Amino acid sequence: MTAPRRRPGSLKARSEPTAGRGLPPELRLAREEFLTTMRVEAGLAKRTLEAYGRDLDHSLAWLAERGLKRLAALDQAEVLEYLRMRRASGLSEATLARELASLRMLLRFAQAEGWITQSPLALLPQPKRSELLPDGLSPDEVEALLAAPTGSDWRAQRDRALLEVLYATGARISEALGLTTDSLHPELASLRLHGKGDKMRMVPLGAQARSALEAWLQRGRRQRLKGRPSQIVFLGQGLAPLTRGSAWRIIRRYAALAGIQAQISPHTLRHSFATHMIEAGGDLRAVQEMLGHVSIRTTEVYTHLDSEHVRSVHRLYHPRS
Repeated sequence: MTAPRRRPGSLKARSEPTAGRGLPPELRLAREEFLTTMRVEAGLAKRTLEAYGRDLDHSLAWLAERGLKRLAALDQAEVLEYLRMRRASGLSEATLARELASLRMLLRFAQAEGWITQSPLALLPQPKRSELLPDGLSPDEVEALLAAPTGSDWRAQRDRALLEVLYATGARISEALGLTTDSLHPELASLRLHGKGDKMRMVPLGAQARSALEAWLQRGRRQRLKGRPSQIVFLGQGLAPLTRGSAWRIIRRYAALAGIQAQISPHTLRHSFATHMIEAGGDLRAVQEMLGHVSIRTTEVYTHLDSEHVRSVHRLYHPRS
């Protein structure tokens, strides 16, 4: 057996004090050290780390209930049983694939550290993920949603600007809520978004989004601040940034006002942005840059959506379809 370079627990002082509570000591410490290393050495974003942690809490807790105390004792059959149980509970294939990927990464880390000789998942294929992303909105639905915030009070101006920015840029909600005044181009021609892994990118802002954002900055936001200093663009309570929960409620409220039946989220606008760009003939590499995708493969799923759109148009208009 390969001699371990470091035993689980050697980073105990740097690990999260309450995460993985209830797990056997070695599993808990392996989990914590993996997440700490991903944060310190790989520079993963906080929300990415939280997602990994939640996935591992599900799988490791289930395995621990069945007697697993050490990663070295894990075998493929137990993982397959876990996957069968999760699938039977109604878990989507995308979430199932993500949970397995998180466990796979933990085991690769453990192998690199010499805690296990080989990952029991090395030969296990990744579950197939549906190529289709969650449904986006049609252009007409987007127009109705963006027109839903009416009135001239500061809240309506903020909400209108937020919706316009999300759709105009394809920004993640965390990126939009993290915007500061120094992230804005002097003429609001573009925004500097702070994405995953502390990566920055510039995204152009269209005329309508620029107009809505300018109205919020020059009128509603000034009214809200009452002379107090703040660099936060989208204000919530006091001088604090608008929270993710509040942003979700804002979008769902206006979706209801716009007559949109589907349950939508801030990410729906990101999907809609990308889909509409590709359907209109947008360059895939440019869309990749604007979305902040590291790999072009992540963006390529929208070409599948585009091909579905093309086939629908063909069926509708071709005389021999």
